[in-house]
Amino acid sequence: MAEPNQADDEKRTLILTGASRGIGHATVKRFSSAGWRVITCSRHAFPENCPWAAGPEDHIQVDLSDPKDTMRAAEEMRSRLHTGNGADGKLHALVNNAAISPKGPKGERLGSLESSQDLWRQVFEVNLFSTIWLAQGLKAELAAAKGSIVNVTSIAGSRVHPFAGAAYSISKAAAAALTREMAADFGPWGVRVNAIAPGEIDTAILSPGTEKIVETIPLRRLGQPAEVAKAIYYLCTDQSSYVTGAELMINGGQHV
Repeated sequence: MAEPNQADDEKRTLILTGASRGIGHATVKRFSSAGWRVITCSRHAFPENCPWAAGPEDHIQVDLSDPKDTMRAAEEMRSRLHTGNGADGKLHALVNNAAISPKGPKGERLGSLESSQDLWRQVFEVNLFSTIWLAQGLKAELAAAKGSIVNVTSIAGSRVHPFAGAAYSISKAAAAALTREMAADFGPWGVRVNAIAPGEIDTAILSPGTEKIVETIPLRRLGQPAEVAKAIYYLCTDQSSYVTGAELMINGGQHV
Protein backbone atom coordinates (compact mmCIF):
# COMPACT_ATOMS: atom_id res chain seq x y z
CA MET A 1 0.00 0.00 0.00
CA ALA A 2 1.43 3.40 -0.98
CA GLU A 3 2.02 5.99 1.71
CA PRO A 4 -0.20 9.10 1.65
CA ASN A 5 0.77 11.49 -1.16
CA GLN A 6 3.38 9.11 -2.59
CA ALA A 7 1.90 6.96 -5.35
CA ASP A 8 4.86 5.86 -7.46
CA ASP A 9 3.45 7.11 -10.77
CA GLU A 10 2.07 10.39 -9.42
CA LYS A 11 3.56 13.63 -10.69
CA ARG A 12 4.02 15.82 -7.63
CA THR A 13 3.78 19.60 -7.54
CA LEU A 14 5.45 22.13 -5.27
CA ILE A 15 4.54 25.80 -4.90
CA LEU A 16 7.40 27.82 -3.46
CA THR A 17 7.49 31.49 -2.48
CA GLY A 18 10.72 33.45 -2.32
CA ALA A 19 12.30 31.36 -5.06
CA SER A 20 14.72 33.80 -6.63
CA ARG A 21 17.79 33.25 -4.46
CA GLY A 22 19.45 31.46 -1.55
CA ILE A 23 17.37 28.81 0.19
CA GLY A 24 14.52 29.16 -2.32
CA HIS A 25 16.84 28.67 -5.27
CA ALA A 26 18.38 25.55 -3.69
CA THR A 27 14.92 24.18 -2.88
CA VAL A 28 13.83 24.49 -6.49
CA LYS A 29 16.87 22.53 -7.62
CA ARG A 30 16.32 19.81 -5.00
CA PHE A 31 12.69 19.21 -5.90
CA SER A 32 13.08 19.54 -9.67
CA SER A 33 15.95 17.04 -9.61
CA ALA A 34 13.53 14.57 -7.99
CA GLY A 35 11.03 15.03 -10.82
CA TRP A 36 8.61 17.41 -9.13
CA ARG A 37 6.82 20.16 -10.99
CA VAL A 38 7.81 23.42 -9.31
CA ILE A 39 5.68 26.57 -9.44
CA THR A 40 7.74 29.47 -8.16
CA CYS A 41 6.67 32.82 -6.79
CA SER A 42 8.65 35.96 -6.06
CA ARG A 43 8.53 39.74 -6.32
CA HIS A 44 10.71 39.55 -9.41
CA ALA A 45 10.17 38.25 -12.91
CA PHE A 46 11.63 34.83 -13.71
CA PRO A 47 15.44 35.10 -13.72
CA GLU A 48 17.05 33.82 -16.89
CA ASN A 49 19.88 32.08 -15.06
CA CYS A 50 17.64 29.71 -13.13
CA PRO A 51 18.23 26.01 -13.74
CA TRP A 52 14.85 24.32 -14.17
CA ALA A 53 13.41 23.88 -17.62
CA ALA A 54 9.77 24.73 -16.88
CA GLY A 55 10.69 27.87 -14.96
CA PRO A 56 9.42 30.63 -17.26
CA GLU A 57 5.94 29.17 -17.66
CA ASP A 58 5.68 28.08 -14.01
CA HIS A 59 6.65 31.35 -12.36
CA ILE A 60 4.21 33.78 -10.77
CA GLN A 61 5.23 37.34 -9.96
CA VAL A 62 3.50 38.52 -6.79
CA ASP A 63 3.82 41.24 -4.17
CA LEU A 64 3.16 39.38 -0.93
CA SER A 65 3.08 42.67 1.01
CA ASP A 66 -0.26 43.36 -0.72
CA PRO A 67 -2.94 40.92 0.49
CA LYS A 68 -5.06 41.56 -2.60
CA ASP A 69 -2.15 40.59 -4.84
CA THR A 70 -1.48 37.55 -2.69
CA MET A 71 -5.04 36.35 -3.17
CA ARG A 72 -4.80 37.12 -6.90
CA ALA A 73 -1.71 34.92 -7.03
CA ALA A 74 -3.48 32.14 -5.09
CA GLU A 75 -6.22 32.11 -7.72
CA GLU A 76 -3.62 31.90 -10.47
CA MET A 77 -1.96 29.00 -8.63
CA ARG A 78 -5.28 27.19 -8.38
CA SER A 79 -5.89 27.73 -12.09
CA ARG A 80 -2.51 26.25 -12.99
CA LEU A 81 -3.14 23.22 -10.79
CA HIS A 82 -6.45 22.51 -12.52
CA THR A 83 -5.59 23.23 -16.18
CA GLY A 84 -2.91 22.11 -18.61
CA ASN A 85 -1.22 18.84 -19.42
CA GLY A 86 -1.35 16.39 -16.53
CA ALA A 87 -3.12 18.83 -14.20
CA ASP A 88 -5.07 16.97 -11.51
CA GLY A 89 -5.97 19.72 -9.08
CA LYS A 90 -3.54 18.45 -6.44
CA LEU A 91 -0.88 20.38 -4.56
CA HIS A 92 1.60 18.13 -2.80
CA ALA A 93 3.69 20.81 -1.12
CA LEU A 94 3.48 24.51 -0.29
CA VAL A 95 6.72 26.03 0.98
CA ASN A 96 6.40 29.54 2.43
CA ASN A 97 9.97 30.80 2.14
CA ALA A 98 9.50 34.46 1.17
CA ALA A 99 10.57 36.97 3.81
CA ILE A 100 11.91 40.49 4.17
CA SER A 101 14.23 41.90 6.84
CA PRO A 102 14.51 45.67 6.41
CA LYS A 103 17.63 47.49 7.59
CA GLY A 104 18.40 51.08 8.47
CA PRO A 105 19.99 53.60 6.08
CA LYS A 106 23.50 52.32 6.88
CA GLY A 107 22.50 48.66 6.94
CA GLU A 108 21.97 48.65 10.68
CA ARG A 109 19.55 46.48 12.63
CA LEU A 110 16.17 48.10 13.29
CA GLY A 111 14.96 47.53 16.85
CA SER A 112 11.39 47.78 18.05
CA LEU A 113 11.69 51.51 18.72
CA GLU A 114 13.18 52.33 15.32
CA SER A 115 10.63 50.40 13.26
CA SER A 116 7.77 52.44 11.78
CA GLN A 117 4.15 51.37 11.63
CA ASP A 118 4.42 50.88 7.86
CA LEU A 119 7.51 48.70 8.29
CA TRP A 120 5.81 46.50 10.91
CA ARG A 121 2.80 46.02 8.63
CA GLN A 122 4.89 45.26 5.55
CA VAL A 123 7.10 42.72 7.35
CA PHE A 124 4.17 40.92 8.95
CA GLU A 125 2.19 40.82 5.71
CA VAL A 126 5.08 39.17 3.83
CA ASN A 127 6.58 37.00 6.58
CA LEU A 128 3.42 35.89 8.38
CA PHE A 129 0.06 36.76 6.90
CA SER A 130 0.80 35.68 3.31
CA THR A 131 1.52 32.22 4.72
CA ILE A 132 -2.01 31.69 5.91
CA TRP A 133 -3.64 33.55 2.99
CA LEU A 134 -2.01 31.13 0.53
CA ALA A 135 -2.79 28.09 2.68
CA GLN A 136 -6.44 29.12 2.94
CA GLY A 137 -6.64 29.72 -0.80
CA LEU A 138 -5.06 26.34 -1.64
CA LYS A 139 -6.72 24.21 1.05
CA ALA A 140 -8.76 22.08 -1.34
CA GLU A 141 -5.76 21.32 -3.56
CA LEU A 142 -3.57 20.44 -0.56
CA ALA A 143 -6.28 18.21 0.87
CA ALA A 144 -6.73 16.42 -2.46
CA ALA A 145 -3.05 15.44 -2.36
CA LYS A 146 -2.82 14.96 1.42
CA GLY A 147 0.07 17.34 0.97
CA SER A 148 2.50 19.21 3.17
CA ILE A 149 3.08 22.82 4.13
CA VAL A 150 6.51 23.98 5.26
CA ASN A 151 6.91 27.43 6.79
CA VAL A 152 10.41 28.87 6.95
CA THR A 153 10.98 30.50 10.34
CA SER A 154 14.39 31.46 11.78
CA ILE A 155 16.69 31.13 14.76
CA ALA A 156 15.98 34.84 15.17
CA GLY A 157 12.45 33.91 16.21
CA SER A 158 13.69 32.58 19.54
CA ARG A 159 16.23 35.25 20.57
CA VAL A 160 17.37 38.83 20.01
CA HIS A 161 19.63 38.49 16.98
CA PRO A 162 22.54 40.87 16.38
CA PHE A 163 21.54 41.53 12.76
CA ALA A 164 17.89 40.55 12.25
CA GLY A 165 15.54 43.40 13.09
CA ALA A 166 12.77 43.29 15.67
CA ALA A 167 9.89 43.11 13.18
CA TYR A 168 11.57 40.24 11.30
CA SER A 169 12.35 38.29 14.48
CA ILE A 170 8.87 38.71 15.93
CA SER A 171 7.23 37.77 12.63
CA LYS A 172 9.27 34.55 12.64
CA ALA A 173 8.28 33.76 16.22
CA ALA A 174 4.66 34.27 15.19
CA ALA A 175 5.19 32.00 12.16
CA ALA A 176 6.28 29.21 14.50
CA ALA A 177 3.07 29.63 16.49
CA LEU A 178 1.05 29.77 13.28
CA THR A 179 2.65 26.49 12.20
CA ARG A 180 1.29 24.77 15.30
CA GLU A 181 -2.18 26.22 14.76
CA MET A 182 -2.17 25.23 11.10
CA ALA A 183 -1.03 21.70 11.95
CA ALA A 184 -4.05 21.31 14.22
CA ASP A 185 -6.45 22.83 11.69
CA PHE A 186 -5.17 21.09 8.55
CA GLY A 187 -4.55 17.70 10.20
CA PRO A 188 -8.10 16.36 9.75
CA TRP A 189 -7.69 16.98 6.00
CA GLY A 190 -4.57 14.79 5.96
CA VAL A 191 -2.33 17.81 5.39
CA ARG A 192 0.85 18.08 7.47
CA VAL A 193 2.25 21.48 8.50
CA ASN A 194 5.80 21.90 9.76
CA ALA A 195 8.46 24.59 9.97
CA ILE A 196 12.19 24.81 9.54
CA ALA A 197 14.23 27.35 11.49
CA PRO A 198 17.55 28.05 9.76
CA GLY A 199 20.47 29.65 11.55
CA GLU A 200 23.36 31.31 9.74
CA ILE A 201 23.12 30.10 6.14
CA ASP A 202 25.65 31.07 3.46
CA THR A 203 23.51 33.29 1.23
CA ALA A 204 23.80 36.74 -0.33
CA ILE A 205 21.90 38.38 2.55
CA LEU A 206 24.47 37.63 5.28
CA SER A 207 25.42 40.69 7.29
CA PRO A 208 29.00 41.83 7.91
CA GLY A 209 30.17 40.41 11.22
CA THR A 210 28.57 37.00 10.73
CA GLU A 211 32.02 35.43 11.00
CA LYS A 212 31.98 36.29 14.71
CA ILE A 213 28.80 34.27 15.16
CA VAL A 214 30.32 31.33 13.29
CA GLU A 215 33.06 31.14 15.93
CA THR A 216 30.39 30.26 18.51
CA ILE A 217 28.51 27.64 16.45
CA PRO A 218 29.39 24.08 17.52
CA LEU A 219 29.99 22.97 13.91
CA ARG A 220 32.12 26.11 13.33
CA ARG A 221 30.76 26.82 9.86
CA LEU A 222 27.89 28.37 7.99
CA GLY A 223 25.07 26.19 6.75
CA GLN A 224 24.63 25.72 3.01
CA PRO A 225 21.35 26.43 1.19
CA ALA A 226 21.36 22.87 -0.16
CA GLU A 227 21.37 21.53 3.42
CA VAL A 228 18.23 23.50 4.19
CA ALA A 229 16.63 22.34 0.93
CA LYS A 230 17.21 18.71 1.93
CA ALA A 231 15.35 19.27 5.19
CA ILE A 232 12.44 20.90 3.36
CA TYR A 233 12.32 17.96 0.98
CA TYR A 234 12.23 15.53 3.92
CA LEU A 235 9.22 17.32 5.38
CA CYS A 236 7.38 17.13 2.03
CA THR A 237 7.83 13.39 1.43
CA ASP A 238 6.63 10.18 3.05
CA GLN A 239 9.87 9.96 5.04
CA SER A 240 8.14 12.35 7.46
CA SER A 241 4.61 10.98 7.05
CA TYR A 242 3.81 11.15 10.80
CA VAL A 243 5.52 14.48 11.48
CA THR A 244 3.34 17.56 11.86
CA GLY A 245 3.41 20.66 14.01
CA ALA A 246 7.20 20.44 14.32
CA GLU A 247 9.85 23.15 13.95
CA LEU A 248 13.15 21.68 12.75
CA MET A 249 16.22 23.69 13.73
CA ILE A 250 18.93 23.80 11.05
CA ASN A 251 21.73 25.78 12.64
CA GLY A 252 24.79 23.62 13.27
CA GLY A 253 24.00 23.53 16.98
CA GLN A 254 23.77 27.31 17.37
CA HIS A 255 20.68 26.89 19.56
CA VAL A 256 22.41 24.77 22.24
